[in-house]
Amino acid sequence: MTHPETSELRLDPADVRVAPPRSPRLLPIVAGAMLGLAAVGAWVWWSQQPPQVVAKAPAPAPAPAQPSGAPADPASQFPAPVAVGAPPLNEREIPAALAQLLGRSGFATYIQADDFPRRFVATLDNLAREHAPPSVWPVMPMQGRFTVADGPGESQVIAPANAQRYAHFVAFVSSVDSAAAVQLYARMYPVLQQAYRKLGLSDPHLNYRLVRVIDHLLATPEPSGPLQVQLTEVKGPVPSTRPWVRYEYVDPELEALSAGQKAMLRVGPENERKLKLKLAELRAELVGPQRGAAAR
Repeated sequence: MTHPETSELRLDPADVRVAPPRSPRLLPIVAGAMLGLAAVGAWVWWSQQPPQVVAKAPAPAPAPAQPSGAPADPASQFPAPVAVGAPPLNEREIPAALAQLLGRSGFATYIQADDFPRRFVATLDNLAREHAPPSVWPVMPMQGRFTVADGPGESQVIAPANAQRYAHFVAFVSSVDSAAAVQLYARMYPVLQQAYRKLGLSDPHLNYRLVRVIDHLLATPEPSGPLQVQLTEVKGPVPSTRPWVRYEYVDPELEALSAGQKAMLRVGPENERKLKLKLAELRAELVGPQRGAAAR
């Protein structure tokens, strides 16, 4: 897989081919987030959607809690970013701007540019919830399938080699210039905020929701050993033709995590740490290191 180009690109929006929507497959949601933040970067980040619970679905994960003592108006805590030295972008200009930030190969490999504002805001909001439908992710699926290995006794665990599926994506996300990504996010913000309002999502201001979701992903647990998984029971006479999408975590506390946090776990411990470093870097660019530390 090719790494993103580092040289500056000068593209006209007409020169950028918009990838057609693909059939839903599991992809690191963080990613999505991360490149979804391609205004800021986006889990999550993503491969395949985390395994869905069929027979015993957990209760929906709540949205990240508002910090104690936070002002009544979210915009006064995390005000919308202001672009410096460049005008705001309209929706048609966004694909070319993303390609310039990410490099031609990175853009073509990872980004779903069609209807990008709606994809970005919908996925961002979903990352802290139970489900994040892959059909609206702003990033492409990872190649390959989720794999498991034998664990203690008769149990199964996420195969260590599974993390390699995400290695190129995580390296790509880590290579994105965080300051430039946030500057691009600021230029896209009017269009993104408009899409956010149209979807009627939880918080009135997109930037406030973004920071809260980043904090939520940073709070993902870091297990010390292999994660045990099991196939979800499927009742009925028709067998599953895609059993690799039916795994769930054995630990009920892990299975009850949000879609974004489950995906952070699925990419493997090393990749999770790298993604958290990038998320923390982006957060500092968004709110400033001192305010960022205080809010956590």
